[in-house]
Amino acid sequence: MAKDTTATDADLPANFEDALAEAEEILNAIEQGDVTLEESLAKFERGNRLLAHCQSVLDKAEKRIETLTKGPDGKLVAGDVE
Repeated sequence: MAKDTTATDADLPANFEDALAEAEEILNAIEQGDVTLEESLAKFERGNRLLAHCQSVLDKAEKRIETLTKGPDGKLVAGDVE
């Protein structure tokens, strides 16, 4: 029997790397074909939720970087990369 994969923010991994690793594990399991159709669908749904979470984290990081690199006039400025 497939476990309930209805995702809420509370059951998503705490960080980007863990979410991406879980999504990769799901993809591998589905590709190997060792799961039933019902399990595949549940894993697919969980994987989509994880990927949406990863995209959200990346979007927030991008906005944060843009905010940190805007000049006084609001235009993006090149900063030193260390």
